[in-house]
Parts: sequence; C-alpha cells; structure tokens
Amino acid sequence: MEQEIAAFIRHLETERNVSPHTLAAYRSDLAQFREFVRQETGAAAEPEGVSHLLIRRWLALLHRDHTKSSVGRKLAAVRAFFKHLIRTGRLVKNPAELVSTPKKEKKVPYHLSIDEATALVETPKEPDILSLRDRAILETLYSCGVRVSELTGLNIGGIDLDDGTARVLGKGGKERIVPVGSIARAALSHYLTARNHPPLDAPLFTNARGGRLTPRSVRRVVDKHILRIAAMRKISPHTLRHTFATHLLEGGADLRAIQELLGHASLSTTQKYTHVGIDRLMEVYDKAHPKARK
Repeated sequence: MEQEIAAFIRHLETERNVSPHTLAAYRSDLAQFREFVRQETGAAAEPEGVSHLLIRRWLALLHRDHTKSSVGRKLAAVRAFFKHLIRTGRLVKNPAELVSTPKKEKKVPYHLSIDEATALVETPKEPDILSLRDRAILETLYSCGVRVSELTGLNIGGIDLDDGTARVLGKGGKERIVPVGSIARAALSHYLTARNHPPLDAPLFTNARGGRLTPRSVRRVVDKHILRIAAMRKISPHTLRHTFATHLLEGGADLRAIQELLGHASLSTTQKYTHVGIDRLMEVYDKAHPKARK
C-alpha cells in the first residue's frame, strides 16, 4: 500500500494541484491508516485486504481521542485514496463507500466584536518598520478576510492600493479578487513607504531579514499583540477571518457575496456564519420585543 499511497500523493500534487497543507494531511492520515491495517492483519498492508469492517474498526479507535471532524477528514482521505485506485484499475470496489461519515459537531465560529477587532488591529503603534508591518498584517486580515496562507503568499504586485483590491491565490490554486478597505490601504501604504517601495515581485510581508513571512510567524504577530489587550481571549489569525465574515453578515451582506469573498467552494461552508447571525437576531429580539421579556 505504501507505493500506492505515494502515487496518490503525486497525483494530488501534480494533477489536482492541492495545497501543501492538504498534501501533508493526506500523507499523514494515509500513513496512519496503512500502519493500522498492517497491525490488524499481521501482514503486508495491501489494498485488496481492506474491508469496510476494518475501516470501521479504525474509525472506532480514532473516536477515542479525535474529534468527529478530524475522524471525518481521515475517512475522506481513505475514501479518496480508494477512489483513485479504482480509477487507475487497481481495485474494482471501494470499501470506504460503505462507511458513513461521522456527523460533525455544529460549532459556531468564535469572532470578535467590532470594538475588540478595532482594539486589536490598532495595537501596533510604534513608528518602527516591524510595528508598521504588524499593523498592516492585522488590518489586511480583518479587512479582506483572507486565509493566512493567502496573506503570506501575496507579492506587492498582488495589491492595488489605488483600486483597493488584492489578488489572492486560494485553495486548489484558485485566484480571486478581494476588496481592501481604506484603513488597511493606508496601513499598507505606510509600511511599503518604510520599505522604500520594493519591486512588484517582492513578498508583501517580510521578516526582519527580508525573507517572506510564514504562516507561523503571522500567528506569532497576532499572539504578540493579543497579550497587550488584557480582556481579550486567546485567538488565532483565522479568528479575524471569522470576524470579517460575521461582521459582513450582521451588516446585511448577502451570503453568496460572503462565499465569494472567502473563497469557499461550497455555500454550505459559508452557512456556518448564519448561526452567528441568528444568535445576534435572537439577542436583539429578546431585548426589544415586549412579549420576549420575562
């Protein structure tokens, strides 16, 4: 099975153009599954020896210390792997098709209030270049709702400060245009001026040595400024993406438009923000409607 997994990963990388993060997840999940099959069967793990019952036993084991969403992701990796083996003529049946995907927990994404988001993005106040960079990072994350990988992948030529747009490369190599608000544009302009306006093919955000900033470094930037706001919970850069979407929805934006801005392939992914909107509506109703009061 090891060779088949390697061939499947190459297929994803070269023909499907999936992101490095997704590749790493598939590689890890399938290696874990192969090891389970080897231990259970006591022989070389071969695709022909895998049954739907064996996959169910693996999932039952995973449920002990994994969330339902994590188990579902691992099952999706196995299911896609066997589909690939059928397409290439290696197998005729997909044992994973007989295994149901675990129902995901309905988690409402945590988001900041408008006051909290404003306090966070305005935290970097020093006039040095790193502080200007951090302010531009936070403003861009909140203004554009981009993923961290999309942010760090931006070159200077991908931002049009005159038009107020950014061209980002999302999951699966799909490009989209997102608007950049005036305050974020001002922060970016101050930062690029401090960098003496580098060439268009240079990374938009760099570290102290001039190299492209990594997603992990962006996490450290957010953590650094969160510590300066005592009342705020621990958040991640992705929280600003949730905040962006929630504030748009609360402001009356159409769900389809939010889907396009976030780069979601499916509207069902975007619909999780409607739960936040409904919670807000119920709160307003409870406060305003005379028959809602106790």
